[in-house]
Formats: sequence, C-alpha cells, structure tokens
Amino acid sequence: MLDVIPAGQAWMKQLQPRDSILIADQIEYGFRLDSLPEGTVLALPDFKEASNDTLTLVRGWQLDTVGTLRVRQPGSKARRQLYHIQGSIVLAPFEEGSYQLPPIPVLRSTDGGRADTLLFEALQMEVKTMPVDTASFEIHDIKGQIRYPLSFREVAPWIGGALLLAALVWLLVAWLRRRSLAGGKAETKKDPAYIVALRELDKWRGDKFWAPDKQKAYYSGITDALKTYIEDRFGIDAPEMTTAELFAALKEAEDLPEDLREETRAVFECADFVKFAKHTASDEENARALPTAVRFVTSTYQTVLEEEQQAQ
Repeated sequence: MLDVIPAGQAWMKQLQPRDSILIADQIEYGFRLDSLPEGTVLALPDFKEASNDTLTLVRGWQLDTVGTLRVRQPGSKARRQLYHIQGSIVLAPFEEGSYQLPPIPVLRSTDGGRADTLLFEALQMEVKTMPVDTASFEIHDIKGQIRYPLSFREVAPWIGGALLLAALVWLLVAWLRRRSLAGGKAETKKDPAYIVALRELDKWRGDKFWAPDKQKAYYSGITDALKTYIEDRFGIDAPEMTTAELFAALKEAEDLPEDLREETRAVFECADFVKFAKHTASDEENARALPTAVRFVTSTYQTVLEEEQQAQ
C-alpha cells in the first residue's frame, strides 16, 4: 500500500477574473508542488468521468515549471536542481448552484524507488447566473451590423503605404541594376565568430533590460548569440537543439571546463523559464547571465588561439 500524505488544499483561479463565478466561466483547478528533485515522476488522476452536462472538463492536465532552486548536496560541492511544479485542469460549469470539486490525488515516485500519494483537499465552488427582471424584460429582434461609409482619413494610410512600398521597390531595382553594371557583388570580409558573438552580447549591457517586460528579449538575445557562436566554434547545430540536447552535446568538448559549462547551462535554463514558463528572473540571475555568456566566448576562443600558437 502506498503512503497517503495530506498535501494541503488545491487552488482555483478564474480565467475570466470577476467578483463571482458565472455560468460558462472557465475555472483553472489544480495543485502546486515545490522543490521537486530532477527525475521525479508524477501520475495524475483522470477527471474525464467526472465531466457531465453541468460541469465540463475543457482541458486536461497541464504541468508547468514556475520556478527553480539550486541547492548544494550534503558533503559535496556539487549542486542539484529543484523544480517548483504547478499542475491544473480547466473546468466550465453550465448550471447555477454549489459544486463540490473532487480532491486531487497525485502519485509521486522518486529515483530511489519510493512512491507515495499526495492528497490535495477539494474546494467548493459557487456558480451564479445573471438576474433577469421578468417584469420589464422585453425580447428584441437581432439587428444586423451597422456599416459606415469609408472616409479619406481611413483610406489615406493604405494609399501612403502603397506609394512608399512602390518607391522602395523602384529604389531596390535601381540599386541592383547599378550594382550589376559596376561589376557584380563586392566581397565582404566575414568577422570571426567570437567577434560577432561579443558584439551581439554587448548590445544587452545595462540593467535596463532586467525589467520583467524586457527579460524575454534580454535572455533571447544572449542565448541566440551563444547558440550561433557554439555552432561555429564546436560544429554543433545549436540553434535547432533544446537546452538538454545542446549541453549533452557539449559534454564531448574536451577544452570546455565543466564549471563553465554548468554555469552556462544555468543561464539557458533560466532563459527557458523566462521565455516559456512566464518566470521572472531575479536581479542576481540577470546580473550573472551576461558575464557568464561573455566568459564562455572568451574562454573557448582563448583555447583556439593557444592551439594556433602551438601549431606555429
């Protein structure tokens, strides 16, 4: 028999925020688990049978990583990653009244083979309907959409845009013709990959990019610059890889120190949380991201310089 452990209450959130729950409102219902070690397996209950005409299951289980925590293992300098996980389903009530939502049992299995069941207490949901004054209520015919004539002010931006596009096309054709008459394409010298990477990373200096609404662009710029550099330096198809695939491939790079690889992995994982899990990075994570990326480029390129000097 598995151990059944009380794990607190489940949570409920309206997807259409208002002061009460109305008929057909969509409700997110779920649980949260903090500090789960990597390798933990979760088994979730199937609520399809609980769905009926009055309470409908709109979306099945969805697990999201809402945060991470790095802790040092006892008796070792190595650190391990812990994850904060949030799971939820979406329900929609279609009848007024009081609903007793089902409790949420979550089967948890760890790497050590231990399995237990975490039981989240159920919540009660009150669903209301819009009151109708039957004394003054009167049914009216559905009116068609009102159509207004177009004014010059509405059409002017489209006309201006078309004229501007025509002018740009004409200039492009004229430039290409002049270039072909001058003797074809001029050869351009390509900068080394590390110069390109450092130039791109330099664009993201300053804490102005640490604001929550700019963090997605900040981390995307840093990781995109590193992926392009890694593709040229190590011959890895980094832009097409996930974070796990990329750093699994980088383990084969003998001239890449393990501590630098792990620090860079932490930057990529933080970027994934910011871009895909709506995570807001801390000032410490923001301050560490850019210097780590610059150190990765300069350290790995320095190895190339030393190899070239030894060859000479």
